[in-house]
Amino acid sequence: MKMKVPQNILLIKPYVPGKPIEELEREYGISGSVKLASNENPLGPSPKAVKAVEKALCRLNRYPDGSGHDLIMKLSERFRISPGKIVLGNGSDEIIGMLTNAFLVPGDEAIIPSPSFLMYEITVRAAGAKPVFVPLKSLSIDLEGMAEKISGKTRIIFLCNPNNPTGTVIPGKSFKRFIQKVPPNVIVIVDEAYIEFVRDKSCFKSMDYINSEHNVVTLRTFSKIYGLAGLRIGYGIMSEDISGILNRIRPPFNASIPAQAGAAAALDDKTFFEKTVRLVHNELDFMYRSLNNKGIKYFPTQSNFFLIDTAKNADDVFENMLKLGVIVRSMTSYGYPGYIRVSIGLHEENVRFIKALEKVIL
Repeated sequence: MKMKVPQNILLIKPYVPGKPIEELEREYGISGSVKLASNENPLGPSPKAVKAVEKALCRLNRYPDGSGHDLIMKLSERFRISPGKIVLGNGSDEIIGMLTNAFLVPGDEAIIPSPSFLMYEITVRAAGAKPVFVPLKSLSIDLEGMAEKISGKTRIIFLCNPNNPTGTVIPGKSFKRFIQKVPPNVIVIVDEAYIEFVRDKSCFKSMDYINSEHNVVTLRTFSKIYGLAGLRIGYGIMSEDISGILNRIRPPFNASIPAQAGAAAALDDKTFFEKTVRLVHNELDFMYRSLNNKGIKYFPTQSNFFLIDTAKNADDVFENMLKLGVIVRSMTSYGYPGYIRVSIGLHEENVRFIKALEKVIL
């Protein structure tokens, strides 16, 4: 390669998403498979969102509303916050990138729980900064350990609540103690992509700190609870000082016309929201009972996915499950070579998963 590539970019390990069903079926010569690997909504997209997207398609010759006015106003009303505190993104991933680009320079540090969502490390390294990893403790984010890593170089702290891939949450009392140890110039980014599935009432909500003196940024997405992963639309809620900086570098048309229309309609789809939550909770309980009956170890979750200890090589389990038409996620790359992560599907998909898992590991 004749091009000169900065060392911080060469250090980045590319994010490897779960393969589409179509690609895996072609690769393995199977059909009729079920995908329980990417934490997607098994019910599909919000019906109200689909209608709004269809209506919006006739305007694709126009640029989107760069201000995201209608969607931002809906979010403002929903959370009773100033519209100026809201920033839209092409998925919440883009907002993560905007934050690291805006507030990190070479020599800075960002503290990241490990394992967690892989995009935190990627965007930190892309900015030329140093990721500082703090291992989980009993699959949960170690706030005390993270506080100990804060230094004069720390600029950003990432928290994923519930954490991906473990599904564990941060208790409110623990976060209250933690935030008091964070210097005022450090931004705490709280990724709440799965917050709507939480049943544990002790879980802390970052929204409670938006109007505090602390630099807390909330990230949320329409990909999970509303089933709009394919539209790539998310949002961040933060102080107007931080949003003002992000809007200096935000691409002018980063949220497409269909994405804005679909997301705004999805916010009004209370029926679909409640149906999704009910399905996930009911099916989680079904999965727990089924695994208990078979003596298979798993880890309870506050999300729409959970970990299973297969007591075998996770990559082998993934391959063998795939041959049976069930797609899960091996956790080897996350540092758990004996674990798989499975997303909650429809009941018939979950039944099929249990039967396939029994064949593979028992």
